[in-house]
Amino acid sequence: MPFVPAKVYFERAALDYPLGRELHRKFQAMRLPVSVLPDKGRVPAARQATPRQAYFEAKRTLVVGVRRTLKLATCQPSAHFQLPLTSSCSGRCEYCYLQTTLGNRPYVRVYVNIDEILATAARYIQEHAPRRTVFEGAATSDPVPVEPYTGVLRRTIEFFAGQSLGRFRFVTKFTDVDGLLDVPHNGHTRIRFSVNTAYIIRTYEHGTPALSERLAAARRVARAGYPLGFIIAPVFIYDGWEDDYRQLLRDLAAEIAPVKSDDITFEIISHRFTKRAKQRILEVWPATGLPLEEEARRFKFGQFGYGKYLYQPDQMAQIESLFSAELPRFFPGARPDYLI
Repeated sequence: MPFVPAKVYFERAALDYPLGRELHRKFQAMRLPVSVLPDKGRVPAARQATPRQAYFEAKRTLVVGVRRTLKLATCQPSAHFQLPLTSSCSGRCEYCYLQTTLGNRPYVRVYVNIDEILATAARYIQEHAPRRTVFEGAATSDPVPVEPYTGVLRRTIEFFAGQSLGRFRFVTKFTDVDGLLDVPHNGHTRIRFSVNTAYIIRTYEHGTPALSERLAAARRVARAGYPLGFIIAPVFIYDGWEDDYRQLLRDLAAEIAPVKSDDITFEIISHRFTKRAKQRILEVWPATGLPLEEEARRFKFGQFGYGKYLYQPDQMAQIESLFSAELPRFFPGARPDYLI
C-alpha cells in the first residue's frame, strides 16, 4: 500500500540539497499540493481541528526537511545509537509509543541531508573503534513507506556495506522493500519486520499491511541474503492470546524457515504505555479497546526519564514462559535478543 501524501511541505533549507530539489520536482510532477515554508516557519494547522482530526491530517502530511541535530541519541536495547533518516509513520496504530514523543501532529518527515547524517555515523564508528557500532534506523519512524520517494534506505545500506565496524538495522510493518533487494549490503544491514497476531493487527494496526503480506516481504528479504529479524510487539494478554501467539510463530516458521533460519533475531516487547500516551490515545481513539487501566499495571521509570505502565510481574512471567518454550520449537536454537 504505497504512501501518497495529501500535502507536502518543504523547509526552505531543504531545497539547498540535491535530494530536496529532486523531491520537489517529483511531487510537483505528481500534481500534489506542494508548499515551501518560510524560514523557521511551522506547518500550518487546520483551524478548530479536534485532536483526532489533527492526528489524521498529520498522518497524511509529508514534511521534507533538514536534520539539524546531528548528535545521535542512544538506542538500548536495540542498538548503540539512533540514526534518524525519517520520523513518524504513515501507519495509524492505536498503541504507538510515538504518541509520547511526537505530540499532537505527528507529520511524516524525511531528511534530505543524508550525506551529513552518514558522515556523523562514520565519525561515531571511528570514535568507538575497535568495537563494532550498531545503528537503528527506525527508532522514531518507519522509513519504508517513504523510501520509494527518497532512496535514503538504499543509500544508507550501501554506506554500511563498506563499514567493517558499522552495522545498520531498521524495522518496518510495511512491505515495499523490493527496491532494496538488489543493494550490495555485504550482510551489514539487518531488516526486521514488526509482527503481531492477526487479531491485534486487525483491531489496532490501522493502515498497515496484513500479516501475510509482511511475511511474504520478509521471505523476499531473506532470499536477498539480508540478515533478518522479527519484532513481536507489543505482546498483549487477552482471551486466547497464547494460542494466537503460537499461531503467529507457526506462520513465521512456515513462511521463513524453508528459506533461511540460521540468522534470524527476535525481539519481544510487552505492551506498555505512558500517562502522556494514554491521554493522546484517548483523544484520538476515544472508543479504543486498548488495556489502559493504570491500576492494573506496575509503574517503572524508563531510560529517557519518564515512567511507563507495564504488565505485572506474574503476567510478564507468563509472556516469558510462552516465548521461551515456543520460539525454540519453531526456530530451533533461536533465543530472543531481549524480552521486555
